[in-house]
Amino acid sequence: MKEHVSLLIQQGLDRLIQQGQLEAGTSAAVQVERTRDPAHGDLATNVALALAKQAKMPPRQLAELLCEHLPKSELIARTEIAGPGFINFFLSTDSSVAVIGDILSRGARFGESDSGQGRKVQVEFVSANPTGPLHVGHGRGAAIGDSLCRLLAATGWEVSREFYYNDAGQQINNLALSVQARCRGIEPGNEDWPADGYRGDYIAELAKAYLRGDSVSAKDQQVEASGNPDDLDAIRRFAVAYLRHEQDLDLREFAVDFDHYFLESSLYSSGEVEATVDMLVQGGKTYEEDGALWLRTTDFGDDKDRVMRKRDGGYTYFLPDVAYHLNKWRRGFVRVINEQGADHHSTVTRVRAGLQALEQGIPKGWPDYVLHQMVTVMRDGEEVKLSKRAGSYLTLRDLIEEVGRDATRYFLVARAPSSQLTFDIDLALSRSNDNPVYYLQYAHARVCSVHRRLAEQGISWDAASCRSHLARLQSAEEKALLKSLAEYPEVVEKAAQAAEPHAVANYLRDLAGHFHTFYNAHKVLVEDAELRSARVALSESVRQVISNGLNLLGVSAPESM
Repeated sequence: MKEHVSLLIQQGLDRLIQQGQLEAGTSAAVQVERTRDPAHGDLATNVALALAKQAKMPPRQLAELLCEHLPKSELIARTEIAGPGFINFFLSTDSSVAVIGDILSRGARFGESDSGQGRKVQVEFVSANPTGPLHVGHGRGAAIGDSLCRLLAATGWEVSREFYYNDAGQQINNLALSVQARCRGIEPGNEDWPADGYRGDYIAELAKAYLRGDSVSAKDQQVEASGNPDDLDAIRRFAVAYLRHEQDLDLREFAVDFDHYFLESSLYSSGEVEATVDMLVQGGKTYEEDGALWLRTTDFGDDKDRVMRKRDGGYTYFLPDVAYHLNKWRRGFVRVINEQGADHHSTVTRVRAGLQALEQGIPKGWPDYVLHQMVTVMRDGEEVKLSKRAGSYLTLRDLIEEVGRDATRYFLVARAPSSQLTFDIDLALSRSNDNPVYYLQYAHARVCSVHRRLAEQGISWDAASCRSHLARLQSAEEKALLKSLAEYPEVVEKAAQAAEPHAVANYLRDLAGHFHTFYNAHKVLVEDAELRSARVALSESVRQVISNGLNLLGVSAPESM
């Protein structure tokens, strides 16, 4: 509808130019927005204010002229000029109820589009080090990243989901040393325990599995434990595979899957890290100082140059990140989105600078980043910090087991990633309207109960027969629902473009609110067959959109509660 109104406005401006009332070349980007107050119509534009200077007339005068020259449309009931020159559009009844026919005919596809045009996009998310169970922060990344992938797929992108394993470096050595200590009967607190060792109970579980000679599979690798507590390399391989498998189980429970798993170690074994260094050196983008190799990242927007290779010959962590993203670029991804914790903020500029220094035609600002803030979990008004199994943090599995997958996913995605999140376990478990998950799922279940009662009463209803009765939807509550339903495709489109899945969660909460208000104010199964048919159609449209939206968030839509 916004596109239709924009076209009418442009045609009206063309008429004014043709009649000489506006100079040739008079133009501005036509912006049409939905109004918040029903008294201001359904849609509004500020085009008269934007063009007033070019038109050399007051905005209200231009708005009046434009309204007089707008082409007639059966979808527009009337226009009004407000304030300094805003034009408000009031939709006709036929136009308002048309969304119901669209929803009922498209079903689960309503809200989808082809704006991505099949272009390739890769979303990297979670990417937890394989040194322990996934914590709640990883869960927030999983909920945001998976929902974003669903949004992009719904808007026509070819989506690839990727998990990057940092399976090299000191943290992995600390993991191996911790497991080795447990294999030898050394416990945390003992003077022989590794200084930076991992202390959770899962290390003891891992050590027992290794000593038993267990075999473990983790997606693309299968490792069999040798049982030798002195073979640190064997322990390292087994520990990484064991914890990757544990993380796979957590993600499966969270309804999250990946198309590709990328190991940091492969960048070294394939020579890609060394090749990246050679390209930067040969391109004159580096220099040596104090025994270290530096990259001139200040030439590409960084606040200071960065060390690539340390004095001891080891690489800093951002160098393999540059090699990894060059690998992504060469795989043909026109768009890459990295969903990571806010603690990765400092790497954004460095990675982009390194990619620009490679001179491979990579656009500035590539890749995109979505950085999420920390999660604080509360129960009984107190922060929940520890998990016995993990030793120092609350695991994602703990949270799923306590409140369920639906509540966990919704709560972790419902706020903007840039906002710190407080996860209230008591609220997530409550069966009240204050719990947004319950509020949404209850709206869906209410409509399902309407269909059950129709069947019990022997009343038949089908989508096709209701269309001629939709004009009966005239109450304020019904109109508010119609307006909200019509916004859904636009919400999905904008959420995908901006990488903001929380916008869908917020929209659904508002839609459910409008529905509950309507349902409490009006009886659906009235004696008047035509009005009943129209209200069932309206309710079914709400159910379908809630179902579609919850699916984008990875949350179920139950038929009863």
